Amino acid sequence: LTPAGLTQLINRENALLIDVSAQAEFEKGHIPGAKHVAMSAFDPESKDLAKVRDLPVAVVCRNGQTSAQAAQRLKKAGFSKVFWLEGGLTAWSEAQMPLAKGRA
Repeated sequence: LTPAGLTQLINRENALLIDVSAQAEFEKGHIPGAKHVAMSAFDPESKDLAKVRDLPVAVVCRNGQTSAQAAQRLKKAGFSKVFWLEGGLTAWSEAQMPLAKGRA
């Protein structure tokens, strides 16, 4: 997804936004409303994620590579609407989109 596409997905389809960046990176800046889940603790089979299996889920990270891996894991676990932000938070910032700081 592009930053604009992600914004539409959040606004129109109430997508769940998961940030798989490291904790320190997340606190430096993240997309408002994002839930932080460290990649080491990322489990597509968890009870919390199982509840949203039919909702759109967007995964983000610092540069888009880790989130792409997380998105693949969600697809393998049976999630039907999985997206990731291409270029990650770097692309989001370059598009001059808002960032939140601190813990979510």
